[in-house]
Amino acid sequence: MELIMVFKALSNETRINILIWLKEPRQHFPAEELEDYDANLGVCVSDITKKAGLSPSTTSDYLSILQKCGLIEATRSGQWTYYRRNERAIDTLGKLIQKSL
Repeated sequence: MELIMVFKALSNETRINILIWLKEPRQHFPAEELEDYDANLGVCVSDITKKAGLSPSTTSDYLSILQKCGLIEATRSGQWTYYRRNERAIDTLGKLIQKSL
């Protein structure tokens, strides 16, 4: 885990919000959007785009940044891409921060 990449990813409020939303999707996305929600897949990129109020390309860029530093994982299913948090990486990050401070 490259801490510089992680901290750069976390330097944007919307990217932090995406991580928060993905932690408890049922609390942050309308029920009708999560009708077929599967925790193993995550939340559809279109639902994240709608929630963030961003263009699809900006949302895609933000998700790519979070994925490259390992904080989220993507799964393709048909024409859709779903995202979920990488809890193991987030836990590791917390431990690294605790050790460093």
